[in-house]
Amino acid sequence: MDPDAVAKAFVEHYYSTFDTNRAGLAGLYQEASMLTFEGQKIQGVQSIVAKLTSLPFQQCKHHISTVDCQPSGPASGMLVFVSGNLQLAGEEHALKFSQMFHLMPTPQGSFYVFNDIFRLNYA
Repeated sequence: MDPDAVAKAFVEHYYSTFDTNRAGLAGLYQEASMLTFEGQKIQGVQSIVAKLTSLPFQQCKHHISTVDCQPSGPASGMLVFVSGNLQLAGEEHALKFSQMFHLMPTPQGSFYVFNDIFRLNYA
């Protein structure tokens, strides 16, 4: 397993799904998963999806600038750090963001998001 290839595939899938069908992200989380969104901690699949689907915009497009990853611990997890721009529909200027995912393996051989931290980067 090439960690960089896994991270790249995960990032493409996550942001493509976010941009077109946020509710579809539910399958990437489990009940123990935690999202910290702009400092607000949210745990569990239903609560995380409720937060993501209630954001005050309907349409957006993520433009990824960087993806960095590292193996994480004896359980074969992975840390994935993403930076990029978030373009909201009808807005002239994109917002800069950073997001960190801690991916953990599933018994089926894929990964789920154990931790997810999102921040807008104000300059």
